[in-house]
Amino acid sequence: MINHNGNLIDTSEFQLTVENRAFKFGDGIFETIKILNGKVVFFEDHYFRLMASMRMLRMKIPMNFTLEFLEGEIKKVAENFSETNLRARLTVYRKDGGLYTPKTNEIDYVIDVKPVTAEIKDKYVLDLYKDFYNYSGMLSTVKTINRMLNTIAAVFAEENDLDNCVLLNERKGVAEVTNGNIFIIKGSTIKTPALTEGCIKGIVRKKVIQLLEEHKDYTIEETSISPFEIQKADEVFITNAIVGVQPVTNYRKKEFKTEISEKISKSLKLMAFTN
Repeated sequence: MINHNGNLIDTSEFQLTVENRAFKFGDGIFETIKILNGKVVFFEDHYFRLMASMRMLRMKIPMNFTLEFLEGEIKKVAENFSETNLRARLTVYRKDGGLYTPKTNEIDYVIDVKPVTAEIKDKYVLDLYKDFYNYSGMLSTVKTINRMLNTIAAVFAEENDLDNCVLLNERKGVAEVTNGNIFIIKGSTIKTPALTEGCIKGIVRKKVIQLLEEHKDYTIEETSISPFEIQKADEVFITNAIVGVQPVTNYRKKEFKTEISEKISKSLKLMAFTN
């Protein structure tokens, strides 16, 4: 069951035309959202990121696209599941027509929901992906539906028995991982790539930064990071909307502790319940 423009339809009945701009040009954006025990987690943050992305991409925002409306549209699909831990994907794309120049800036949307199968792993192996680069700039902060670099890096990870890969920007600095943001811990300093480094403007990234800014024991820095710094770190963890905080245990020949990462993970879970 999916929600297409407010209408619940069976997944097998949903069709796109050959003129669909998401299919032809990747002309769309999406949000991946966690639903836990009926609660749409951090939805206000997802909503405002979506609105900012639509404005950046010159999409016409419908008058009814309020926070309450979209949260209700997500729940309409989620209510069809007995599972309590779900992931929703809200995809927004420009209506059919045109070549690179669209016929209209009006949009369609699709919401699909699935049970969560991902979970935090005890062992998590990371390495670099160096074949192609994630170019820095504000467009890279937007969750566009063209995820080709992430896809081929994920294939590389699978072929090499890795759990994930670090993506680099054109300056060969650390940008992100295939499915989220990356943080490194050295002493009392925790670093994550700045948004100008080519990383997604992650919701959980934002929440972790908020947590760390309130914690007097650590200094958080949004900055440029070299791959060499990962090797020298005490701990490394990655973040995304579904898993939350995933500690990294291995990077190349380096083994990491996970004590601080696990504490941050617990604090994030508490924030998700109370936010």
